[in-house]
Amino acid sequence: MSRISKKPLFVHRSSSLLVCGFLLAVSCCANPVRGEDPLPSWNDGAAKQSIISFVARVTAEGAPGFVPVAERIATFDNDGTLWGEQPMYFQAFFIFDRIKTLAPQHPEWKDKEPFASVLRGDVKSALAGGEHALLEMVMATHAGMTTEEFDQIVKDWITTAKHPVSGRLFTQMVYQPMLELLTYLRANGFKIYIVSGGGIEFMRPWTERVYGIPPEQVIGSSIRTKFELRDGRPVLVRLPEINFIDDKAGKPVGIQQHIGRRPIAAFGNSDGDFEMLDWTTSGSGLRFGLIVHHTDADREWAYDRSSHVGKLDKGLNAAAAKGWTVVSMQDDWKTIYCVAP
Repeated sequence: MSRISKKPLFVHRSSSLLVCGFLLAVSCCANPVRGEDPLPSWNDGAAKQSIISFVARVTAEGAPGFVPVAERIATFDNDGTLWGEQPMYFQAFFIFDRIKTLAPQHPEWKDKEPFASVLRGDVKSALAGGEHALLEMVMATHAGMTTEEFDQIVKDWITTAKHPVSGRLFTQMVYQPMLELLTYLRANGFKIYIVSGGGIEFMRPWTERVYGIPPEQVIGSSIRTKFELRDGRPVLVRLPEINFIDDKAGKPVGIQQHIGRRPIAAFGNSDGDFEMLDWTTSGSGLRFGLIVHHTDADREWAYDRSSHVGKLDKGLNAAAAKGWTVVSMQDDWKTIYCVAP
């Protein structure tokens, strides 16, 4: 796996993200100015043109490919599509930080795996137990509190937590070209949903501020919750039980359950998004599928078929036959991250 280049990185103050978010919000409210480039961080080429051509065709009233505004649904994966995902999914960093925070309340963790490895800083050993170990850590750190309490925990973490390689806040690891794409689609009447394998309650506290996507338009994996009264106050309590896994074949199911419409456009980066892309583009009428291919070892990472995170193999093989656009981050993007002026 390629690492981020050791070239100097711009490590911004926390206010830079707010500037990016503010500019995104302003652009979403404004009408597109005729003649302006809607995707200025994208190099001119086939990938950029495929996006613009699709949007033009489905928004041309009276044309054969016209799609009414109510049906202009676009779904986006999050990890590796809207923000980074290496060297491991960012929610995993959250889990590890929560284990360290909660460790004083659990002295038994010093001798119990996978918690002992986390506390020693041995990430590889902590993840060696695979899905079972990860699930155990999720339940220990994500359950037992109310939904409101968990929401605040995530907000506090996401405000200060930084990526261990780049030194940026995790919310500064979002992709500027994709922020422009979100803005462009919204300006053309699209309603945008995040459809991610990540935790739905982990994403909802910050997606509106970072992407302009409100919590009701976020679909993700979830644990069960129950209603109860605490000190006479009604609350929802998070239980240590899996409710839904929004990954692979689960993504079309989650879309149907939450949205009730088949999207006309889907955007992903890994084989975990294959079924969402396939289901979306198999519908009638004009359809669009796009894969973000991580090919830039200098500005980000280069990985695909053999990566343990964000593996892209099946999708890369099928893209041409299915008519999906494959975006090379190295060749198609002028810049990677959102950088404040």
